[in-house]
Amino acid sequence: MKGYVGDIQQETLENNDFRRVLYTAEHMQLVVMSILPRGDIGEEVHTLDQFVRVEAGEGEAVLGGARHAIQAGSAVVITAGMRHNIINTSAKAPLKLYSLYAPPEHRDGVVHRTKVEASADEEHFDGVTTD
Repeated sequence: MKGYVGDIQQETLENNDFRRVLYTAEHMQLVVMSILPRGDIGEEVHTLDQFVRVEAGEGEAVLGGARHAIQAGSAVVITAGMRHNIINTSAKAPLKLYSLYAPPEHRDGVVHRTKVEASADEEHFDGVTTD
């Protein structure tokens, strides 16, 4: 089957990996993330657009230096070229989110169990899609 159909809320809430690529199309990619308490994604800048939806937890989205409180139900749109970070402000619970990258950012199927593992892996989208 081409395309992705699934319970994204359940996939996101059950994910315990820092980053897990669920589906990669030619022009878009679906990724789930779990950010540990007091952790963050790490400040970065992409040459693509990104959408983030928080399913559980609370934190901050830092967009171009401006801080915004986020929690379950929050959506964040990050435009290409914007310096950004997503921070888990909780000391107890992970921040669970999913993200859409347009176009894809990561290699299809990649799983990074921890932020340290993700930082050590210099992988990027290689043109290979899920289907």
